[in-house]
Amino acid sequence: MEFTMRLRKIPSRTKTDEILATSNKSSKKRKKNSSFVCRRCCSAFQMSVFDFPPVWSELRKKSQLCDGLVRCEDGTEFKIHRAILAAVSPYFKALFTNSINRDQKEANEARISIPADIFQTLLDYAYTGSCGVTKTNVKDLLKYADQYQILDVVQLCCNFLMTELSPANCLEILKFASQYFCKELIDKGKLYIRHNFSRLLKDSYEFYNIPAHHLEEILQDDELNIKSEETVLDAVKIWISYSPVKRKIHLFNLIKCIRLGTLTYDSVAEISKWPLIIENPECKEYLQDVLAVLGGLNQDDDVDIVHDYMFRPRIPFSVVFAIGGWSAGSPTNFMETYDSRADKWLFSCDTDSSPRAYHGLCNLNGIIYMIGGFDGNEYFNTMKCFDPVQHKWSERSCMYYPRCYVSVVVHRGKIYAMGGYNGRTRMNSAEKYDPERNQWELIPSMQKQRSDASAATVQDKIYIVGGFNGQEVMNSTEVYDTTTRQWSFISQMTSARSGVSLVSFNNTLYAIGGFNGYTRLASGEKYTPDVSDGWSPIADMLTPRSNFATVLLDDYIFVIGGFNDRFVSGSTTINYVEYYDAESNEWYDAASMNVSRSALSACVVHGLPNVKEYTFLRTGISSLGPEADGGNKG
Repeated sequence: MEFTMRLRKIPSRTKTDEILATSNKSSKKRKKNSSFVCRRCCSAFQMSVFDFPPVWSELRKKSQLCDGLVRCEDGTEFKIHRAILAAVSPYFKALFTNSINRDQKEANEARISIPADIFQTLLDYAYTGSCGVTKTNVKDLLKYADQYQILDVVQLCCNFLMTELSPANCLEILKFASQYFCKELIDKGKLYIRHNFSRLLKDSYEFYNIPAHHLEEILQDDELNIKSEETVLDAVKIWISYSPVKRKIHLFNLIKCIRLGTLTYDSVAEISKWPLIIENPECKEYLQDVLAVLGGLNQDDDVDIVHDYMFRPRIPFSVVFAIGGWSAGSPTNFMETYDSRADKWLFSCDTDSSPRAYHGLCNLNGIIYMIGGFDGNEYFNTMKCFDPVQHKWSERSCMYYPRCYVSVVVHRGKIYAMGGYNGRTRMNSAEKYDPERNQWELIPSMQKQRSDASAATVQDKIYIVGGFNGQEVMNSTEVYDTTTRQWSFISQMTSARSGVSLVSFNNTLYAIGGFNGYTRLASGEKYTPDVSDGWSPIADMLTPRSNFATVLLDDYIFVIGGFNDRFVSGSTTINYVEYYDAESNEWYDAASMNVSRSALSACVVHGLPNVKEYTFLRTGISSLGPEADGGNKG
C-alpha cells in the first residue's frame, strides 16, 4: 500500500527564501496566462500555503541550475538546488548558509548518513510536495525526516501509520511514535489499543514485552473496551507468566487494576486460588478483603459505583439508542440509551419533538436516522436525523411515500427503506437514500407487498422476511441483489412472522419472534445464504414478543421491548430485554428499559468521542486510578 499526501509549507523571511518567494510570484503571474497548476499541500503543523511549481521537477530531472551536491552514506550523489532543499529543511538551510559559523562562506556540498533511497524520497517531497510512503520505508522515512527536520514528511508518515494500525502492530507503532514524540499518532495509538484490547491480547507479540507501567496505564483506563473484567485478569496472567520470576513483583499493582466488584463472588474466589496470588501476601490479603466486601453485600445495599474504583464499570465503546414506540396506548418520543458495561438503561433528554412508532432507525457514519412511522394520526414520509455528538435533531429529505411498519437497512453508505403501510395499502415499493446528495431514489419493487417485515444485509445482498400483506401473515423471504438490481425468492421460513426482527451476524441471518396470526412467538430460526438448504431453528427467547427492537452488541443479539399477549394483567407492551449468544445457542436476561413499549426502534453507535454522556458514568468521575480512589474500599 502506498500513501501519498500533500502538505502546506511556511516560507520564512530569509535571503534564501526571498529567492523562493520571487519564484512563487513569477509562477503566479504565469498561472494567469497559462494552464499549468501548482501543487498545493496542507499540514497540521502549518497554517499558510506554499506552491511547488512544476518547473522545479523539470529542473531536477534535467539537472539544470543545480548549485549543490549531497553525498549519501553509500556514496550516491544527488545534484540539488540548495534553496529548494533549504525551504523544506531547517537543517539543510543552516548547513548550506553556514549560519552556525558566519565567518565561513556558504557551503554547496553536504555529506549525510542516510540511505540513498530514503533521501531520494525526501527529495521527491522537496520538489513536488508529495512522496510515496509505504510499509517498507515508513519507519526509516520518519526517522530521517525527523533527524533532518522535514516535519511535513514526519506528518505524512504519522498519517500513514494511523491507517495501518491493527491489533498485531498497534503496540509497536505506539512505541515507535513515542520515540519521535508524534503526539497525534500517540493519541490515536492509545485510543486504538483501548478500543481493540481483547483482539490485541490474541494477535500482538509486542504485548509480552510491554513495560509494567504502560500495562498498568492501559488496564486502569475507564474506556478499556472489554466485555468483562476477566479479560483484564487474562491480560495480567499472560504478561506475568511470560517471565514470572522477574515480573511477579508487579502482580499486586496489576491485580488492583481489575475492577473485582463488577465480578461475581465465585469468580473472585476462583481468582484467589491462582498460585502466584497465594504466594504473594499482599495479593492474598487484598483478595480476602474483596471477598469479604462482596460476601457482605445485600441486594439492596447502596454502592457508590461511580467513585469506587473496585465497583466502577468501564465506559462502553458502543451505545444502544432506543427511540420512540407505542406505550400506554399512544406513541412516545422517549429516548433511552443502554450502557452494556453497567447493564443499565438511562433516559436521554435529547428527545425529538414529535412522538412516533412503527418507524425505522439506523446509524450511518455516527448519525442516527429515523425514517417514516406513525403518530396515531399521520403516516410519515419524513426522515429526521440525530447527531449524538452535537445533541441535535434535524430534518432530511422526505421519502417518495409515507411508510409505517417500514423495513430499513444500511448498505454501502446508503439507507434502504422497503415496504410498509401508507394508511391505505401494504406496499411493495422500495427506495434508497444517499446522504451526500440528501436524495431518495426509487429502486425496483419487491415481488410481494410487505408491512411489518424485517430486513438485513449479508455481503452485497439485502434480505427481507415475513410481514403482512393485508390478508395473511407471510413466511416468504426475498433477496435484493444490489449489483443486478433484481429481487428473487429464497427458502421460506418455517414459521409465518409479522412484527419479526431479522439480524445478520457472521454472515448468517437470524429471524426472531413476531406474530404468526394467532400468538406472539418466542421462537427463532437461522439461515446462512449460499450454505444452508433452508431455515433451521434456534433456542426460544425467554419472553415471546413481536414489534420489538433488535441490535447487535458485543457479538450478542439483543432484543428490546415489544408486544406480548400472554400477560393477562396490565399493559401488553413490555420493557424486558434479553440477548442471544449464537455460540452457545442460549438466551440471557439483561436490564429492562425504564419504559414498557412496543413498535420502537433501536440502533448502536460506536466510538463516540462523548460516549460518557450516554452512559452511567455521565455524572462524572473525580479520579481515575485505584490509588486515587483509595484502593480497595473494603
